[in-house]
Amino acid sequence: MQTHDNILDLLQEKGAEAARKMLRGLILQPGAIGDCILTLPLAAYMKDSLELGGIDILGHTEYVGFLPGRSCIDGVRSMDAMELHRLFLEPGAFELKDRDPLINTFSDYAWIVTFLGESESHFEQNLIFTANCSHSAEVMTLSVKPQQDCSEHVADSYIRQFIERSGVFAEPRQTQGDNRSIRATQTDVNAGRKLLAEAGVGFDGKLVVIQPGSGGQEKCWYIGNFLAVAAGLASKGFEVVFLLGPAEREKLSDETISQINSVVPCLTDLSLTDVLGLLGCAHGFVGNDSGIAHLAGAMGVKTVVVFGPTDPAVYKPVGPAVTVLAGCPATFAGKPSTSLQRKLLNVLTA
Repeated sequence: MQTHDNILDLLQEKGAEAARKMLRGLILQPGAIGDCILTLPLAAYMKDSLELGGIDILGHTEYVGFLPGRSCIDGVRSMDAMELHRLFLEPGAFELKDRDPLINTFSDYAWIVTFLGESESHFEQNLIFTANCSHSAEVMTLSVKPQQDCSEHVADSYIRQFIERSGVFAEPRQTQGDNRSIRATQTDVNAGRKLLAEAGVGFDGKLVVIQPGSGGQEKCWYIGNFLAVAAGLASKGFEVVFLLGPAEREKLSDETISQINSVVPCLTDLSLTDVLGLLGCAHGFVGNDSGIAHLAGAMGVKTVVVFGPTDPAVYKPVGPAVTVLAGCPATFAGKPSTSLQRKLLNVLTA
């Protein structure tokens, strides 16, 4: 009889485990690449603490399309292909039809976290209603920005908010650990090597990528500082490339771009997967508080980020080899800083 009971208990346990593994989670993240990468610790935490069988992200595919197969994200859904604007209607004006695409969008998920909309807003109420049309689901809205005058890192804030609002009994997890949250595939690295070979750049373990852009001009370290760092690295035997996207090409003058090319090669207008492959070949990365800095940090590249007006305690990239250097906000974008240049070179050449 005891053996029979044990077998039943084992079968029930296995059945419960199989049921848990069928549960999936979804994160609605409308932000750009940096915001999406800072969401990955939350995704990993949800997946582990809830024992989910998978977790997807609903966002702009140009920023999240590369994540499956390289991170804890199992699938992506395109925010641009859905009528999410309907969820912002007043509940009295919000209607769902039979086989409504919105119902299908959320029908696979037991846990839904959204950074779109606000807590107790029309959007949240309509999202809860839509998700529960097909099954019982937990839906919660998290705040993108930390509380005012709070120095908590945003990735830690997301996990704390999730614990508080979900009622999940689990220990918070600090995000400043030793783990990489994004891993380049061998295909990525091979593509990066091809790009470098075409540009005549070596990649023998001493390659440093410099990306001088950011979302706002006030967050961009004076370009002369980056040029001085590039020259200093080259003098010490490092291969250096500048990475310029459309935003940098628009902001920088033709004269400045020519000046960069006279010091080190420039790679321009690469796709996000090409950038990932390039960073997969790199020894180090130098940049401002930007989405590409978050990508480099998450990949475990030796990353040095210079901060001006934004608080690095709150917004620094998450990764095992990230160093933050803070400049004077008043002169950050407009004047040379030889002391900060020296610190940065010391970190990369140590």
